[in-house]
Amino acid sequence: MKVAIYCHVSTNKQTTENQKIRLVDYCKKKGWKYEIIEETMSTRKTRPKKQELLQRLRNKEFDGVLIWKLDRWARNSLELATEIEEIRNRKIKFISLSDNINLETSTGKLQFQILSAFAEFERNLIRERTLEGLHRARMQGKKFGRPKGKKDSKQRRKRRYYKIYKALTKKTNYLFSIWEIIKEILPHT
Repeated sequence: MKVAIYCHVSTNKQTTENQKIRLVDYCKKKGWKYEIIEETMSTRKTRPKKQELLQRLRNKEFDGVLIWKLDRWARNSLELATEIEEIRNRKIKFISLSDNINLETSTGKLQFQILSAFAEFERNLIRERTLEGLHRARMQGKKFGRPKGKKDSKQRRKRRYYKIYKALTKKTNYLFSIWEIIKEILPHT
């Protein structure tokens, strides 16, 4: 069996070494061939290595996917459920080592749904705490962003794209008005 080992960390200050050691050891014990796919410092919306892996799974290059924890695979329960369902429909095994999930049983499916809900809950809690901390800092008078410099004392000129947007908005409103007049003139059929 050939397995894709997917390791993911959120920032370049973190390392995938702890995940890799355990996952590679598991593959060696099972006698599986494996390929390691590491993703570090992806943006909030994109994970290029994961998307590449999903495409390779669609092309049947692997018999299974091995990850350390469910939260290393997806950012929310909808993404997790959708992608895992696609993987399972293609008869590819999905193994979360530390969560010890077997998606071939009813109990494993229930456990998967509960853990994915908790993973999303934990992520939302972190977001709420961050926003609360920012709000508290603003209330204390702290300023965010780039400090003002000498260029900030005079009014900035409007960029070209802003002028184009304004021109298009006027044209769109004009065309919309003409359309409204035409609709009133034409008989309703």
